[in-house]
Amino acid sequence: MEDVLIVGAGPCGLAAAIACKRAGLNPINIEKGSLVHSIYRYPTYMIFHSTAELLEIGKIPFTTAHDKPTRQEALQYYRLVASREELRVHTFETVTSTVRTEVGFQVTTTDRFGGQHTYETKNLVIATGYFDNPNRLNVPGEDLPKVSSFYKEAHPYAGLRVAIVGGNNSAVDASIELERAGAEVTVICRRTEISERVKAWTRPVFESLIHKGRIRMMFGSTVESIGERSIRVKTGDEIVDIENDHVFTLIGYRPDRSFLQSLGVQIDPETGSPVHHPDTMETDVPGLYIAGVIASGHRTKSIFIENGRFHGEGIARHITSRLAR
Repeated sequence: MEDVLIVGAGPCGLAAAIACKRAGLNPINIEKGSLVHSIYRYPTYMIFHSTAELLEIGKIPFTTAHDKPTRQEALQYYRLVASREELRVHTFETVTSTVRTEVGFQVTTTDRFGGQHTYETKNLVIATGYFDNPNRLNVPGEDLPKVSSFYKEAHPYAGLRVAIVGGNNSAVDASIELERAGAEVTVICRRTEISERVKAWTRPVFESLIHKGRIRMMFGSTVESIGERSIRVKTGDEIVDIENDHVFTLIGYRPDRSFLQSLGVQIDPETGSPVHHPDTMETDVPGLYIAGVIASGHRTKSIFIENGRFHGEGIARHITSRLAR
């Protein structure tokens, strides 16, 4: 019987494990991908918007030679933390079912070799994030092989005609890298201006490339359909067809709360957030907790590593206080 089983081994899931372990519990993390898989899937050369200090977990210092840490530095840091804290993390193991029992929860998983495992746990923490659930355009052709919701790096697209749908940091960063690599870049944004969230050090670079005509910017525009060799865009009252080789739909992500709902957790109809206590992070199902962005509602950008990393402390305090009764 496990004290605490944590689904997810992102920064917030690891932080929860550290808090529980330091409180005298013996947590285990189950992760369907690699350690901090969401960060692994970030663009290869990404630089964080946050300072290293705000990404720290377990009060273990995160040092960097730069003003803001890179993706590579973050991967190295979280690997170091997991190793130093001797966390039990099972990577590449997917939760396939979870049921409530008289003493807690029964969790069944499948590993990368097809083997099945069953865990009994008194307390269950869901820290799954949202990076596996990209928002969709809901237009014809969106499922073509040339359409991707994840951008990694620019090299494969040199000499290609690339369309980027979006107007936040991910879209801006990708368009700059792609242009530098020799892609012909068109950015399609439904807003009439660049998002205010775009990083201060990339905004002027992006605007300069637009001004020089090296990036085609289509404000107030939406994709109508995607074809094999073109895309159809509505811009104002006009419909235009643009020759195209690849499309990146970088329009954000959403948490998948169906897993929580299957266990009986209610979703607040007004906020869209799973019903939970803000101090303990326990849901309306006793012994079931949430940590990280899964706790956010309609405002998915309200919880980041910076604040989600503290959820585990409230969880650990609540579990240990119940054990002490």
